[in-house]
Amino acid sequence: MGDCYHCGQPIEKGVELTALVLGEQRDMCCIGCQAVANAIVQHGGESFYQFRSDTNQTPDFTLDTLPQTVKQELTLFDNPDVLADISSQINGAYETILIIEGITCAACAWLIEKQLADFEGVKSVRLNLTEHKLYLQWQQDTTPLSHVISRIYSLGFKAQPYTPDAASQQLQKEQKQSIQRLVLAALGTMQAMMFAVPLYVGEWSGILLQYETYFRFAGLIITTPVVLYSAKPFFKAFWRDIKSKHLTMDVPVSIAIGGAYLASVYSTFTHGQEVYYDSVCMFTFFLLVGRYLETRTRLRNGEAGNQLHNLMPRATLKILENGDEALLPVTQIAIGDVIRVVSGGTIPADGVIVSGKSSVDESIITGEFIPVNKATNDGVIAGSLNVDNPIDVKVHALGKDTQISTIMALLDRATQDKPKIAQLADQLAQYFVAGVLLTSAIVFTSWYFIDSDRAFWITLSVLVATCPCALSLATPTALTAATAALRRNGVLITRGHVLETLRKSRRILFDKTGTLTLGQLTIEKNIELNHCQINPLQIAASLERHSQHPIASAFQHDQILPASDVMNHPGEGISGIIEQIPYKIGTAQFVGLDATPPNDGHWVALANDTHLLAWFLLSDEIRPHAYEAIQELKQLSLECELLSGDQSRHVQDIAHQLKIDRFQSGVSPQGKLAYLAKQDPSDVTIMIGDGINDVPVLAQAPISIAIGSASDLAKTHADVILVNNQLKRISQLIKQAHKTQRIIKQNLLWALLYNSSILPLAALGIIPPYIAAIGMSTSSLVVVFNALRLNTLPK
Repeated sequence: MGDCYHCGQPIEKGVELTALVLGEQRDMCCIGCQAVANAIVQHGGESFYQFRSDTNQTPDFTLDTLPQTVKQELTLFDNPDVLADISSQINGAYETILIIEGITCAACAWLIEKQLADFEGVKSVRLNLTEHKLYLQWQQDTTPLSHVISRIYSLGFKAQPYTPDAASQQLQKEQKQSIQRLVLAALGTMQAMMFAVPLYVGEWSGILLQYETYFRFAGLIITTPVVLYSAKPFFKAFWRDIKSKHLTMDVPVSIAIGGAYLASVYSTFTHGQEVYYDSVCMFTFFLLVGRYLETRTRLRNGEAGNQLHNLMPRATLKILENGDEALLPVTQIAIGDVIRVVSGGTIPADGVIVSGKSSVDESIITGEFIPVNKATNDGVIAGSLNVDNPIDVKVHALGKDTQISTIMALLDRATQDKPKIAQLADQLAQYFVAGVLLTSAIVFTSWYFIDSDRAFWITLSVLVATCPCALSLATPTALTAATAALRRNGVLITRGHVLETLRKSRRILFDKTGTLTLGQLTIEKNIELNHCQINPLQIAASLERHSQHPIASAFQHDQILPASDVMNHPGEGISGIIEQIPYKIGTAQFVGLDATPPNDGHWVALANDTHLLAWFLLSDEIRPHAYEAIQELKQLSLECELLSGDQSRHVQDIAHQLKIDRFQSGVSPQGKLAYLAKQDPSDVTIMIGDGINDVPVLAQAPISIAIGSASDLAKTHADVILVNNQLKRISQLIKQAHKTQRIIKQNLLWALLYNSSILPLAALGIIPPYIAAIGMSTSSLVVVFNALRLNTLPK
């Protein structure tokens, strides 16, 4: 497949979207590009495509030197039709989401937020550092969107309206480049070390000049591609920070890499004292590992978001005034229209049934497995599944006004909140960097007057010695090792704060259906009332095989009998004839014969014309090892509670079986949020769920865990995913969090002790640069090897 004519990104396999541009059908990679391209053509902007010089790359520029093609494209965002596609209006202000490219650390996010907040007309700006999404609210008549995006470009970043496909493609591009840079740095490190060892040995035992020259030039040839390509993101960020007059960790990193490289080149050609090619490669490699893992995490989240984008149907049947049906895109449906949802179809809008009777599976919203019986005048929810028969629905809410969109809005609001540690990092990052640069400047100035020939080399020793390699690796290496061990054992961590926050947890809240239970109906008990020549379960299975109702899956038998005249009675049961005898299976009212269920529970009756034959008790099976998991969590001093949207007595039964003392049934998504808000923040509550109804509380909880079989929406925005569905892993996760915290403290203590001890020695000129480089690398290796202890999970 080729590239998108609008944005230049590769078109994924299976995508067949086009737009008529300059008299020809052009291939598009996503619906967003198609919509923007159509808007450009319809409003007379085709010259944008005719005169642009490139599609894939946007050059670095300042606000005053915007290329004409970029100006044209940004101006299009102010077009009312384009603006309607990429934003929404709330209380007279516009809201949109932008994807930002080029962010490297928390300080970058702080810079963008601060600069945009100073714009008149910008009401709110929040940048999600994990996903690189900018949530923007602004007054279009005061500050056009094109001006806001122009400001982002002038800071050295790139921005575009968010669409799942475009975001995923951007992340894939970043990941590919990260892998290439990482592999080159790894190869360069190995080869540079091979040529550096003879030079280190030669410092003590002596080495012939021709061999020394050979090893130095070999190191130069190997290191140059690493500096020019692998370390390129650090230098770009350095230049951006200098232009914006804002310091980030990339500044000392770039000075150290660039300074060590240039000093080594100078020393190579002038037969100077030292070269540091191996240190340059190693330092670059260690830093790129962290960047790669961060890109990898964002790509995984972006792919999950794309799956959610396909949740709602793209088209539906509209009932016209003359009674005919017309298949139309959902975007062309208006409030008040009547649409027809066929059996097995997804309902595209909130509304009320005006004709028909069926069962509707609302588990995508409520998380409950039993479909709800719906008839005329009953409300239905967008995203739910029509199970039995066609229904006609009068539309009451569409798109962003539906209940599922409301839940998504709650989710966005929750995910925009920054943890305190991220806010602290924003404030302290620039002060740390300033301190490193100030110390180096003082050392250089002092030695310039003491011994000018040694000033540069001693300053370089200080820069290398104070390079935050071990310090910056102390936390991410431990977290990487800990999360990798958990991932191998079926526990996937999707947020960086999890292991830090988990150790403070004192309370854990469980959802019931699909979390503590399997979310699958099974026959818990059956009671035969009258003798029958055929096994009642065999009769029931033979009838239920003709139904798509979730209850039917509970009835299984090896020998299925042929049934005739089978009829589904929505909300009641099934009838049919087997071996010339009519049977009914369903509710007590449906089978008649004064049938009364034995006791509380979900009972299904089987009867023929004259006798009640059997009762079947259906229940949701408790998840394996759930009891052991609860007991292990109690041993860790965690208070376990059960919150469920199910209103049946089954909630109480599950709580008693698992020995959970505190439980509530019939709790709505808003109720779960309210209950969470009442808890003591110092207890750090953990929430475990699986359905879309759990998404708001999962997003708002300090720690959220989703079962591997959960809905895509729950998994995408959970902090932790139990991929193998084993609840027993939760206790191991908490133990690993405590172990990780101990390792991080050890790493930080070692890094601080190393930096504080070697800095005065380097500043006094006692330690030459190559010893500082070896010490820096050794210090980093100590941190890495200590972190590798987390590769084994605690029992």
